[in-house]
Parts: sequence; structure tokens; C-alpha cells
Amino acid sequence: MRKLVIAISMLAFTGAAASADPIADRQALMKERGKLVGTLSKVVKGEQAFDAAAVLDALKGLEANAEKFDTEALFPVGSEQGRDTTAAPKIWEDKAGFNAAEDKFLADVKAAVAAPPADVDALKGPFGTIAKDCGACHQTYRIKKG
Repeated sequence: MRKLVIAISMLAFTGAAASADPIADRQALMKERGKLVGTLSKVVKGEQAFDAAAVLDALKGLEANAEKFDTEALFPVGSEQGRDTTAAPKIWEDKAGFNAAEDKFLADVKAAVAAPPADVDALKGPFGTIAKDCGACHQTYRIKKG
């Protein structure tokens, strides 16, 4: 399962990177991130059975995703405008804060991978931290649709 998640992640990112479209590239990474967080969320909510290997695979997938998240390449000046982007101007106004938010996310995911949860209760703490990282970043650096 882990190899499958990583392979899909690499293929999705490679295809997006070839397009040289930073908006599409960052959207692909965020979509992948959302799917992985969604998988973990289902486990935490009890909608999916806890499987230690699958949870670790999802956490490792998040780690790989976050390691590919190059803010300079994905958010160059000028890419704040354009088709269907929900990236807030705050990203370019506060690049240091945006980078710090992404660094925190990566550190929290790495911590979860380093101490893999043995059951759903052990997953709840790290997942809560990761989810808060996502929410805080979206609150500040993402424009809400509609």
C-alpha cells in the first residue's frame, strides 16, 4: 500500500511539474494532501477501521507531499492571479509566515511518522495537530470559495 501511495504521488506530481503551471502544480499537491488527510479523518471518525500499516502509509504519503511543497516554485510572483486560484494575496505579503506554516506542517507530519500510532486513540493526537495545521493555513492563506 505504501509503495502504491508513493508511486501515485510521484506520478501525479511529475505530470503536474511537466506542465510548468504553478497554479496547477500546487492544486495537484493540495488535492493529494486533502485525500490523504481525508483517509486519516475517516479512521479517526470511526468510518474506516484502523489499520496500522495503512495509517502509516497515509502519514508517509503526507510527509512525501510536504517535502515536495516548494513554496518558491509553487507560488511565484504573478501566480496569485489567474484562473481558479484560491491562494490568498497574504501568501505573497507574508512569505515568511507562509513558509513557517508549511514547515510546521512538515515537522508535525514527520513527528507522526517517527512515532506511528498503534491504535485509533493514538492517532487522534497527531491527527488533531495536523488538521489544525491545515485549518490555520487555510484560514490565513486561502480564499474561501463562494
